Amino acid sequence: MKIATLLLLGFLMSAHADERPNVIFILADDMGYGDVQALNPKSKIPTPNLNGLAEEGMTFTDAHSPSAVCTPTRYAVLTGRYCWRSRLKSGVQNGYGTPLIEKERPTVASHLKQAGYHTAVIGKWHLGLGFQKDAKGQWDWSQPLDHSPIDLGFDRSLIIPASLDFPPYVYVEGRRITGLPDRVQPQQGFPGYLREGELGSDFSIIDCLDRLTQESCDHIRKRAKEKKPFFLYFPLTAPHKPVSPHPRFEGRSKLGPYGDFVMQVDWTVGQVLKAVDEAGIKDNTLIIYTSDNASFMYREPDRDKPHHLSDETEQRYFEGDHTANGQWRGTKADVWEGGHRVPTFARWPKGIKAGSVCKETICLVDLFATASELAKAKLPKPNEAAPDSFSWGPLFKGKPGQFRRAPVINHSASGMFAIRMDEWKLVLGNGSGGRQQPKGRRFTPPWQLFNLEDDPGETTDLASRETERVQRMEAALFQILANDKSRK
Repeated sequence: MKIATLLLLGFLMSAHADERPNVIFILADDMGYGDVQALNPKSKIPTPNLNGLAEEGMTFTDAHSPSAVCTPTRYAVLTGRYCWRSRLKSGVQNGYGTPLIEKERPTVASHLKQAGYHTAVIGKWHLGLGFQKDAKGQWDWSQPLDHSPIDLGFDRSLIIPASLDFPPYVYVEGRRITGLPDRVQPQQGFPGYLREGELGSDFSIIDCLDRLTQESCDHIRKRAKEKKPFFLYFPLTAPHKPVSPHPRFEGRSKLGPYGDFVMQVDWTVGQVLKAVDEAGIKDNTLIIYTSDNASFMYREPDRDKPHHLSDETEQRYFEGDHTANGQWRGTKADVWEGGHRVPTFARWPKGIKAGSVCKETICLVDLFATASELAKAKLPKPNEAAPDSFSWGPLFKGKPGQFRRAPVINHSASGMFAIRMDEWKLVLGNGSGGRQQPKGRRFTPPWQLFNLEDDPGETTDLASRETERVQRMEAALFQILANDKSRK
């Protein structure tokens, strides 16, 4: 009887586990809020698949990347911890960087793996790898890596080391480079911007995104046949530089190479959706689409000045042609909204109402806690893991009143901080902290206070009129910094 009871309990637990959703997290590279028609109806770039994702799921209108640049956002996404708590306080790593995520730190992948999920990463990594050197101190590409995503909880890993403009230009599967470098990629200028460096024997810049897409879709179809739920982290290489759309997309947007590349990103999303739908797992698969930060394309108010359509080497659009970051001020790297307010959609037919809109302030650091709740896995205490992560579960259910989140902290490329409390945003510095002028310096007064509900363009500084509010928000930020956590 005891054995029969145990077998029954095991069966029930297995059946229960099968009901947990698969989780696919698609992270675009440098896509702006205004690049998607579902968020920017004035956009002339066709994005039918992202529009469809919004129609079938939830649109988040106040979603933020943890940083306005790449590496720190990826650290936060996978660890549930703001990257400025790590050794990286500003900027990004290059393709040869050492591992940033601490070996002992739990990740969303290791957490879900413990909960019985199959975990995989296919795409851009940019968090440092354990490349080996020979006795002369030269890179020995034939040696296995001593650190890769496999060490951080991923059952499967097929990645490129960093952004597609950073060497080494190689694929790393597990701990091995799939095609040893046998040539050198020359430096190129924008739009097809590339740094000089080693190029793998099986690596094609122009075909990279297509290969990662095909690998991801094949992976989805394979895992759909298994009973175990799966987590797929699919970080794209686009529309980040090099802005090199595949030839089949060239000229299709009528908005230059950048517009064509956005179209290819949308097509990529469509391929993932098709793979999920055709595999028969649509109803119980959560697909989250977002971006690691906003677009690098500036907004140019003067049509007579050089812009992307008059000269494709220009990283700016005349605002009458396209606004990559929508109505928001600034670009990638800035503490302004245009640096980190990112397009974010979630589709899960079994758990999210189609066509719903969420206006709550959220952050991509929340993936860890969100996935943990959906996997029915106990979230570790904040001093153990995910200290800054809060579950979107109540938002998926259309119950924003049950969403209890600490203020979101914004962070620029140079390390400038800002804090959001309701509609108010306080910048603890005197500029953008990124690319937009004036760049300013962090923790250098005067602070800047904006009411984003009344002033989404951050044009009117209210700090001198709202001194008590500034003091409260400043105190809240410093408390979060000092406590090494924002989750209780």
